[in-house]
Amino acid sequence: MRLTRRELIAGTAAAALAAGGIYELADRLTASPQPGGAVGPREQHELPGLRVVESDGVEVVVPPLFHHVVTAQVSPDIRLADARTRFEDALSSVEGDVGVTVAWGLPYFRRHVPTLAARHLPTDLRASSTARRVLALLDARRFPSDPPGAILEDNDVAVLFRGDVRGDVDDAAEHVFAELRDALMVTSIRKGFVGGGFAGGVGLPKRMALAAGIDGADLIPDSAELFLGLTSTQKASLGPPRIANLETLGYTDAAGGYFEGGTHMHLSHIRENLAAWYLNFDHGERIGAAFRPGLSVAPGVQTVAEQHPADAAAVARGFRAGSRIGHSSSIQTVSRLARDTIAADGTVYRRGTAVPQRADFNTLDNPFFWSSRPERDRMAAEPAAGVHFVIFNPTSDDFHRTRLAMDGVLPDGTRLPLPARGRGQGFNAVLATTHRQNFLVPPRAHRSFPLSELLN
Repeated sequence: MRLTRRELIAGTAAAALAAGGIYELADRLTASPQPGGAVGPREQHELPGLRVVESDGVEVVVPPLFHHVVTAQVSPDIRLADARTRFEDALSSVEGDVGVTVAWGLPYFRRHVPTLAARHLPTDLRASSTARRVLALLDARRFPSDPPGAILEDNDVAVLFRGDVRGDVDDAAEHVFAELRDALMVTSIRKGFVGGGFAGGVGLPKRMALAAGIDGADLIPDSAELFLGLTSTQKASLGPPRIANLETLGYTDAAGGYFEGGTHMHLSHIRENLAAWYLNFDHGERIGAAFRPGLSVAPGVQTVAEQHPADAAAVARGFRAGSRIGHSSSIQTVSRLARDTIAADGTVYRRGTAVPQRADFNTLDNPFFWSSRPERDRMAAEPAAGVHFVIFNPTSDDFHRTRLAMDGVLPDGTRLPLPARGRGQGFNAVLATTHRQNFLVPPRAHRSFPLSELLN
């Protein structure tokens, strides 16, 4: 029998936070792992102690199995000083086995602390000019391959919960938002999973997609980390600790300021057409679309060693030869360091080092597990294959540059004539973004209603 989420669409936020729905299946599909590590460092986005394993001869970082994002608006009548203390207490009480990252959107800063935000929000030095100041946190924008109806969201806050036990992750989210029910009005709940197959056997993506009756689920490789079948957490493709901080690479003026130790987070929901991916692209074409056209790997390989960073000229040459670009090679023109760089703390990052830190995860939400605005968000009852895309970059502009490169808008000014979501655009041929928003992740010390303690 095909499973549905129909009862969840009409539920309240509190009921949805407590409900597992289709994701309760994951409890029967995973073993009980060892408890997680201790509370993290100054940087909220870091998860210390993640395992590194070898897959197809490549080092891979093993992400937590279960992810859960809750977005909310701040109540207009709440006293922020009181809410800040309660929020911090609630967050501290669930940390340990569950990693928690709190990110704040421009609507919060504009509505609740506008004067302080104007003074303290970091400036993006790389994107600014003498005539125009550009903040490190910008409103989300649409990109050339986005569907016309992609929604640019206006949430005040997004809280990301991550852990290896689904019940712990769900319980943490439920507890935090129950404690703040008068201060934070939940707008969406987003759930999902990643991995589970590195130790052998069938991973969560295939098992969950099969259980939900997703078209093309039977074609997902058994041990795939994600629905699309290819590993995305190669150690070499993820930015090292602190490189995505606001201050590390000197992209902003955050060093020594209120937000030092923070970062930028982009959150979006993207639908994935699994049947089209597996039936219209053979294994070699999928490798070319995901990495670079013409790359040859053995049949069945899922984890591909990262190549030397591609530059814009190489991507353009490849496109002229075959009217195609690869996802990894195109974004590497922006997401990898073009030269050796000495960071603000003296760390030397070599040319080719990755900057972004990804935390995306697959989902059966359509598009969310629960929404306070189901009509606007176009909520549907049936499960759907997708990804909640979470990524940490030093600034909004840095993310925008990377996302534009995915559409063939390269950093040297080259614009490749790619039709939106056409076959030559690799992954984008089977992806459709439904929602987007940018957030600022403060350092841990300021994660609860940032800047509110400075109000008179």
